[in-house]
Amino acid sequence: MTADAGAKAAALADAAVAGDRLALARLLTAVENRSPIAEAALRSLFPMAGRAHLVGITGPPGSGKSTLVAALIAEARRAGRTVAVIAVDPSSPITGGALLGDRVRMQAYADDGDVFIRSMASRGHAGGLAPTSAAAAAVLDAAGFDLILIETVGTGQSEVEVAAAADTTVVVEAPEMGDEVQAIKAGLLEVADVVVVNKGDKPGAQRTASQLRAMLVATAPRDAGASSSGPRPKRPEVLITTAATGDGIPELLAALDRHRGLDRVGESTAARHTRAEAHVWAILAERLRERLHDDAHATATMALLDEVADHRTDPYTAADLLLGALRSDDA
Repeated sequence: MTADAGAKAAALADAAVAGDRLALARLLTAVENRSPIAEAALRSLFPMAGRAHLVGITGPPGSGKSTLVAALIAEARRAGRTVAVIAVDPSSPITGGALLGDRVRMQAYADDGDVFIRSMASRGHAGGLAPTSAAAAAVLDAAGFDLILIETVGTGQSEVEVAAAADTTVVVEAPEMGDEVQAIKAGLLEVADVVVVNKGDKPGAQRTASQLRAMLVATAPRDAGASSSGPRPKRPEVLITTAATGDGIPELLAALDRHRGLDRVGESTAARHTRAEAHVWAILAERLRERLHDDAHATATMALLDEVADHRTDPYTAADLLLGALRSDDA
């Protein structure tokens, strides 16, 4: 990186922390584009992060996640908290662009300096998040926001990745959608810290909540204080909300605070470690790909991939050969 780029990164980071929302937006654009300026800024900002409450909002399409996020913003602002939102939208497989429709639903907060909403395209990334969601959350955390809401794409039951990016994971369901069993099969409910049955004014909301509570009891681990993403309450709370009217939203925010309280007394150390591991591994994988496709390795890498495609080499041998090539460079 040039000295000029380093100075620009430092200036953007300082301005974002000082409350300059335009600088913050520019920095997040640099993060999405994976520019050297973003990496330099993140190196200086990361020690300032770790104070915000990161809440992942996930669930199937049609459950009302965006409306719920807007209602949570309103409730948090009434409590005097600053709020940032990372709303991930699916990308076009043709252009790579995204509709970014979540901004439309949250326009009421466009003029609120204590609310910052950033739409991000998933760019084909699986798991419901954008490839740079964790880095963007760290920037917003360092910028001083109290609550950071990360809303996933909403493609169904494959969105468990958000549990590794958030302190608290909220899974949103809607009455009579038939997703309860599918979610529990695929593990979506297994990563939940709070389960919300939204659209509580519709018939079947109470029944859906009861079914979810029963399933969560039946599938609770024998050691109820543990999960794959670290310690959590014995069972996730199941709440009913109607985001369009605000019913149940104060109770939801209180539930998030209760879970945050567990984190503050050290109950979620393993979960924070899992999040750090996921973040570092993602950067490591990206850097490995970059090195294997640089000028020194691109020809050999593509030739080896062709061999795997033609079934002349198995993928395990190919991976070992590629790692061996990098080790030779470092020797």
